[in-house]
Amino acid sequence: MKARFRLIFGGAAMSRDIYITEPDKAKLIELIETALHSNIKNKYIEELSLEINKALIIAPHKVAPNVVTMHSRVNLVLNGEEKEIQLVFPEEAEPFNNKISILSPIGTAILGYAEDDSIEWETPAGKAKIIIKKLLYQPEAAGEYE
Repeated sequence: MKARFRLIFGGAAMSRDIYITEPDKAKLIELIETALHSNIKNKYIEELSLEINKALIIAPHKVAPNVVTMHSRVNLVLNGEEKEIQLVFPEEAEPFNNKISILSPIGTAILGYAEDDSIEWETPAGKAKIIIKKLLYQPEAAGEYE
């Protein structure tokens, strides 16, 4: 299967549709609002907000089993290096245990994308190329909808 690319041009993205479940959207909006009211400065809060605003919101039982949702475990290639990560909320992040926050550059980048998608995303170290190779676990596919 051919990888699809997400291209970033000066902050504006040209991309295909991404999918976020209704419960994930509600929790992510709460996270964003809490951060904004707490005056937490994180560039990726704004990026996450932009991603949520352009996403197609779907019921958890309708999300395809190959789409990255919150708490998904993903095998990906990051700038040529294969990694396994789990996408989590900031309070659950444990980078040394491969639990990556949604507010990290890679976390924000992969939410809502699917296996075989390829994404180019700005990070503090420069533009990263991410290929989602395989979803190893998705809560919705396992019948966990909350």
